[in-house]
Amino acid sequence: MTFQSATNEAPAQEEIVAGIRARASAIRRDALKMVFEARQGHPGGDMSVADILATLYFGVLRVDPKAPRAPGRDRLILSKGHASGALYATLAEAGFLPAEMLRTYMKPLSMLNGHPNRNYVPGVEANTGPLGHGLPIAVGVALAGKIDRAAYRVFVITGDGELQEGSNWEAAMAAGHHKLANLTLIIDRNTLQQGARVAETNDVEPLLDKFRAFRWDVVDVDGHDPAALLDAFAPRADRTKPLCMIAHTVKGKGVSYMEDQVGWHHGVPTQAQLDQAMEELSRT
Repeated sequence: MTFQSATNEAPAQEEIVAGIRARASAIRRDALKMVFEARQGHPGGDMSVADILATLYFGVLRVDPKAPRAPGRDRLILSKGHASGALYATLAEAGFLPAEMLRTYMKPLSMLNGHPNRNYVPGVEANTGPLGHGLPIAVGVALAGKIDRAAYRVFVITGDGELQEGSNWEAAMAAGHHKLANLTLIIDRNTLQQGARVAETNDVEPLLDKFRAFRWDVVDVDGHDPAALLDAFAPRADRTKPLCMIAHTVKGKGVSYMEDQVGWHHGVPTQAQLDQAMEELSRT
């Protein structure tokens, strides 16, 4: 999906970046209101991944909300499925869902479960939630695309704590072996997981060296900088390996009392906290 200017000309980079920032702010506000109304959710991870999702959907992915299963579409798999609030808010912003549906988040019989389900929600590519499953699925989809000589690209977003799951490393080894240049992994590197810092629980470093050893291209990027993300996502004709993007983010980004606080992995804001967050996010 791309932005169109009033003159129907290709927008300038500055216009694209400004649009992505505006979308990310809206995604954060919607996701936090969803958590508040549902009285449950994972707001810290919703906030950290919002810029990545906004950049993908409004600057990178070739997707059409009117044809969410089009064979030639790009695929995005949110492996850290507990950040479903941010994903649903993004899909609504992109036109896959009516905005009013967001109010049903995690309510009885709602299609918007705590973890995304492709059988219920247009635009969801894979059921995720149990961590460590998204990258193996993405490797299979990318391998199928390579065999079929398809033009689509495959993107998968994991958390950094999620990389403690061994299934990721089997998948990474397979992706490198098969030279899946159509595959991009984005690691939401906010350094926190449920209950503690990733480094205190089971340190995953050195990530850059590990993925290079598995025959991936690897880049470090500011996960809250749409311009840097767009540059990293840009297709390269000479790429012969899968790409791992280590996206450095802040858990709870944009909300002062949430930022880099492990307690907001889970957590529901009070009305006063929600009001404060809405005011802060309206300025981003």
